[in-house]
Formats: sequence, structure tokens, C-alpha cells
Amino acid sequence: MLVVDDLAAFTPPPGGSAVTVGAYDGVHIGHQRLIARLREVAGQRGLATAVVTFDKHPALVVRPQSAPKLLTDLGTRLDRLAEAGVDYTLVIPFDRERSIEPAEHFVRTVLVGKLDARVVAVGRDFHFGHNREGNVAFLERLGPSLGFEVIPVDLVDEADGGDGKVSSTRVRTALAEGDVIGAAALLGRPHCVRGVVAREIGGRVALDVPDEICLPAEGLYAGWFCGAGGRTPAAVRVGAGRVVEAKLVDGAAPTADEVAAVAFGAPLAGEGGEAVLAALRAVGE
Repeated sequence: MLVVDDLAAFTPPPGGSAVTVGAYDGVHIGHQRLIARLREVAGQRGLATAVVTFDKHPALVVRPQSAPKLLTDLGTRLDRLAEAGVDYTLVIPFDRERSIEPAEHFVRTVLVGKLDARVVAVGRDFHFGHNREGNVAFLERLGPSLGFEVIPVDLVDEADGGDGKVSSTRVRTALAEGDVIGAAALLGRPHCVRGVVAREIGGRVALDVPDEICLPAEGLYAGWFCGAGGRTPAAVRVGAGRVVEAKLVDGAAPTADEVAAVAFGAPLAGEGGEAVLAALRAVGE
């Protein structure tokens, strides 16, 4: 996947593209379903696939006092989009000027001007542009004159018979309740947070996680520690004040200032190694 953060130097993909737009926080199973549909259509029409996303969640600019915690940092989000098979991801700086940009200007200059969009696939409740004026109906009105077709996609959990809408908000709610198993089902993988190792003493690792990242409710979880030495099972404690500590079951201890991550598998009653392994096996290690 080619990541584009300099729009001025970027030229449209030869033959046009199939595009989707959004924050894509978490790249959950609803997002994955939309991207799969985008790739299917692009393959049928010989188009490149492209995601247009933003360097920060729009709410951090539009309503910072109530902006949600993020499920993924930008680097992790890009990793997930690459895993989903996207050809291009455009990372748009989102600032005050972008927040008041008319929706039509965004469509003309970015989707059409930079990506030569022939197909635009978005969730049915997608909104964009100043005052959220852009939506599916808006895109459908513009499409014929600008040369693209609009494909609305329902972001639903097919395991629920299509009745359960999947959203980043729903994932955050599950995490706030300590339901890391439910969150993993919505994400399609365990929730994972990345940070910097603050200290390591006797196999217990403290991780500094950025304030904007969403953590599960305070408690003890069976999970994994992922560092330079690979992935190892761990008891992960989330404490007051956004404390994140991982007690490694085995594996090499990390060093201070190392970038590492923890993933949450299941709630845990005790932090002994056997308890951790039993909990992970129960959720399908």
C-alpha cells in the first residue's frame, strides 16, 4: 500500500480509482466489509482502491471537549488498511480550515481531482464537509456530472444476522464496560494499544500509552505483550490514572523506551501464568 501525505505531489492512479472516505478508527469488521466490497468492484472494473482518511480524528478539531478516545493511532490504522488490501491511502491533514471546507469542494478537489474517482463507496450514514452537509444522497447528486458511481454499504455484523450495526462507538462502549471479548468480535481481532516501555522490573512492564488512545475499563486481563522480542502471553492490568502494566508469562524482558504494545484477550481473575494461558485458550489463542 502506498501512503500519500503530500497531495500536491500526487498524481491520480492510471485508469481511475474506487474510493472510500472516513476516519476508519479501529478498522473494525464494518470497515473491513466496506473495503472488501470496494476491492470487489475495483477488481471488476480495473480500478485502483484508495482510502481517504485524516491525520487526526475530525472531532479533535470540531468538538475537542467531547472527542472520543481513539481505537488506533495513525500508524496502526495504516497497518490495518494495508492488511485489508488497499492500494493507496491518502492521509489528509485535518485542521480548522478543512473543518469548514464545503463538501462539494472536497469531492471535486480530492476525490475527483486527486484520485480520479470512478466509484465512491461509503457507509449509509456517512457524513462529511462543513456542518456535515455531505452524505450519500449528496454524493449521488454529484456523481453523474463528475463521473463516479456511489455505492452505499451497510456496516453491520453479519454474525448478528445483519441486525447489529458495527461502529467505532460500539467498540468503545464494549471496552468501557471491560468487555474485551465483545470488542474483539467487533474489531475482528483483540484490541491492541501501543506505547513506550517506561520501566521493567521482574517481568512486570509498565507501558506509557498516549492519552488519546482508548483503554479498556480498569481491571486485569489475559492478553499478549508485543515487543522487539516477539509476542508473549501476559497478564495485563489497567489501573487508575491510565496505568498499563503487563506481567509477562515468558519471553525476553523489553528495555526502557522500547516501543511495544499490549493486546487484550479476556478478563482475568488472577495473574498466574497458567491462568493467563487458560484464559487465552478459552478465547482461541
